[in-house]
Amino acid sequence: MRLEIWLFSSNSLKDKRRLIKSLIARLRNNFNASVSEIGYQDSRQRALMGIAIVTNESRFAYHSLSKIVEFVKNRKELSLVDSEIEVI
Repeated sequence: MRLEIWLFSSNSLKDKRRLIKSLIARLRNNFNASVSEIGYQDSRQRALMGIAIVTNESRFAYHSLSKIVEFVKNRKELSLVDSEIEVI
């Protein structure tokens, strides 16, 4: 899955790193997913996240990724700009 995120309260790359690091830790702990920032590393208010879940059931993968989208949508410090889910 790819998530494009807008960070409202990020005034510097240091702020962005702090927010992204916190988001990555929460997603890893809450959803047992592999998460990484894969784009817009030099932008202080945009981030592109790559998220992967490995399972033998496509329904479970889609359900888990959908829950991650809802989790990110409910964060107050950021806005979800776009999401793309691909189940292989």
